[in-house]
Amino acid sequence: MDILDIRKQFPILHQEVNGHPLVYLDSAATSQKPIQVIEALEKYYREYNSNVHRGVHTLGTRATDGYEGAREKVRKFINAKSTEEIIFTRGTTTAINTVAASYGAANLKEGDEIVISHMEHHSNIIPWQQIAKKTGAQLKYLPLQEDGTISLEDVRATVNSNTKIVSIMQVSNVLGVINPIKEIAKIAHENGAIMVVDGAQSAPHMKIDVQDLDCDFFAFSGHKMCAPTGIGALYGKKSLLEKMEPIEYGGEMIDFVELYDSTWKELPWKFEGGTPIIAGAIGLGAAIDFLEQVGLEHIAEHEHKLAAYAMEKMSTIEGISIFGPQDPAKRAGLVTFNISDVHPHDVATVLDAEGIAVRAGHHCAQPLMRWLKQSATARASFYLYNTEEEIDKLVAGLIKTKEYFSDVF
Repeated sequence: MDILDIRKQFPILHQEVNGHPLVYLDSAATSQKPIQVIEALEKYYREYNSNVHRGVHTLGTRATDGYEGAREKVRKFINAKSTEEIIFTRGTTTAINTVAASYGAANLKEGDEIVISHMEHHSNIIPWQQIAKKTGAQLKYLPLQEDGTISLEDVRATVNSNTKIVSIMQVSNVLGVINPIKEIAKIAHENGAIMVVDGAQSAPHMKIDVQDLDCDFFAFSGHKMCAPTGIGALYGKKSLLEKMEPIEYGGEMIDFVELYDSTWKELPWKFEGGTPIIAGAIGLGAAIDFLEQVGLEHIAEHEHKLAAYAMEKMSTIEGISIFGPQDPAKRAGLVTFNISDVHPHDVATVLDAEGIAVRAGHHCAQPLMRWLKQSATARASFYLYNTEEEIDKLVAGLIKTKEYFSDVF
């Protein structure tokens, strides 16, 4: 990977913030966009802006080709069997809500169990809380090891014949943990449960093969992988999607509408009611082209090196606590941390004054914060455009933050 060449393709990175060159270390929240994606969106709006599927005119045909072409790119990107298994959504949150509200509502009853973990993002907790309340199912949590990892022994002890759904994130947005999804899916299936995967933090950073994972559903967002906001995808095994009812009704998703009843289109369109996210899908397709040109395996290797380098440099700062596995080989490209006696919001504010963007707060993972016994944490997350020099600036900024608050107090 030629990082300098890659950085040239991200216009937003070439600016100053508060008098300093921007150091963007918040890609776990949302990634920046390469010029290829920006140009793809502009071209759509300039040259063939039109609705899809409905018209036979030239612009409509071009828009439909772009939209459905993006679906095929998503299929190949995660190695699904068919485009019928790819549903465009607003993102990971909408995708998981769709599974919970459609599959969960139809297949859960009192006495059934849904298994998730303490590390989950709120978007993989709240939908299951709500569907459990509606169906009488019980929500169970996998325990975490001291370093925040999940042990397969605990999975086997928790998942049983009453378990109907297991829903786990592949990569933690706080701990950086990479979970053994393939092995967890095997245990789920041995007990007659389905496997749902939150891929928001994995799809942008590593090669995904849903057939190899043997997951039943896989959800991810475009905006974390160089695509626009407001677009994502839900993969589902065709045999499951065919039995599921849509949760949004209206145009596009219907076959025939009578006065008192209606029928639905075939997959995947029955789950895409209304005018779809056309520009977003085209932008997602352009982002996939870009990432595959760079190579997901190269991106993963680069981020592991950055995480290892960051942990090595940051651990030399007295009073800093790094959360999650201490072995960089066991984690993705992010480091969540706190400095003793300094609130993470204060850390982020001082770093911002140096042009360094990090995240501070509960990261939409309040149960995990309580498990960590922290009210909030700071997080530096890396992507293909970050460099070791930027991590050096982060470390210098953290030392400055520590010294500043030592003088104040």
